[in-house]
Amino acid sequence: MAELLGVGITHYPRLAGPDSSMSGTLKALLAQPGFPAQFTTPASWPVEMRDEWADDEGSAAARRHRAELVAGLRRVRRAIDDFEPDAIVVWGDDQYENFREDALPAFAVLAYESVRTTWASVKYGPNVWGAPKEGEIFIAGHRPLAKAMTGGLIEEGFDVTYAYEPLHEPGLSHAFLNTVLYLDWDRKGFPYPIVPVAVNCYGRRVISQQGLLPRFERGEASHETDGGLGHLDPPSPSPRRCFDLGRATARVLRSRPERIVVCASASWSHAFLTPKHHYLFPDTAADRRLFEALGSARYGAWEETTLTEVEESGQQEMLNWFCLVGAMAELGLRPAWCELVTTHLFNSNKAFAVFSTEAES
Repeated sequence: MAELLGVGITHYPRLAGPDSSMSGTLKALLAQPGFPAQFTTPASWPVEMRDEWADDEGSAAARRHRAELVAGLRRVRRAIDDFEPDAIVVWGDDQYENFREDALPAFAVLAYESVRTTWASVKYGPNVWGAPKEGEIFIAGHRPLAKAMTGGLIEEGFDVTYAYEPLHEPGLSHAFLNTVLYLDWDRKGFPYPIVPVAVNCYGRRVISQQGLLPRFERGEASHETDGGLGHLDPPSPSPRRCFDLGRATARVLRSRPERIVVCASASWSHAFLTPKHHYLFPDTAADRRLFEALGSARYGAWEETTLTEVEESGQQEMLNWFCLVGAMAELGLRPAWCELVTTHLFNSNKAFAVFSTEAES
């Protein structure tokens, strides 16, 4: 019978770059052709956003934000080290990286033996660790566990895709690559093989936006689901389906002999996915509602969340966390510790969590 530990982190791409680039997503948004001119100046922003922007375009706020995120990552790494797992199963989104127009599965288990890539694949360089672009990154996989998990999920009624080799991305999409890099923030080594599980979180916007910023020249500033233009894609799996996948994954893994960590890797609401805020800042109120439910183990509030609610609040990447919360509900585990780090300026709110049997006492 496997022993399982649940954790949740962020893979926020700009954390890998310098503080000066942390507000880069906002700057890129404001430079988009067709972005509404009335929202391009700080005078039109909420006071919290203006305070973070200050007179240095967010540099001081970036240092504070980084410190909070790194502290959360270190705490999760300590919990993983204390647990001494044989493998880590990671739910992460594929943002038009490995899965594109020729194949877009709802869920895909990446049963790779291992991955070799270079630091050149890390976004928003130069990287904060000072690693040379040509330097190699090696990440071990766990194919036997991945294959067994895939078979178990199929038997549970989830017709998941699996892959032994990458399709487009030569290494791993950033959700998984950054998970390993961030959990090894202090560069002491990462001895744990991973089983990446790609979730089509971006759904309606994965092809139309190529997983990036909205195209304002096509009318994507509309508050409607597709602006009435029909240019968006079919939807992602629903929050309930992700929750149920997490439940099924916990049942499958519980029968394994290994010690296994299950990890959700994603930030929470994203500014560039939140039309009701003109794509400027994340939906902190919606995030707090789910965070409070998480902290008190009221998992039914997660299970009952609709895809419409997720899309309206820019919480698409949180579908990875819905998988994790479903697994924790199945195992009856509560958070031993969790934290929500909020921001108006740096594109997304971020959360951290560690679940364990100790939280039940």
